[in-house]
Amino acid sequence: MGHSQELSEFKRGTVIGCHLCNKSIHDISLLLYIPRSTVSGIITKWKQLGTTITQPRSERGQ
Repeated sequence: MGHSQELSEFKRGTVIGCHLCNKSIHDISLLLYIPRSTVSGIITKWKQLGTTITQPRSERGQ
């Protein structure tokens, strides 16, 4: 299995902007061609941490 690419800061900000404009997760997913699980994860992380900046990953196991 290949590694997926990380979303740009702009695209994550666009997800949050759509969320703040009361778009549904399904609508955001269709609009930006991103899986619903990814959209949901971005919104959840933003609500918990208050940011969309990617957190550093563990170096272990690579």
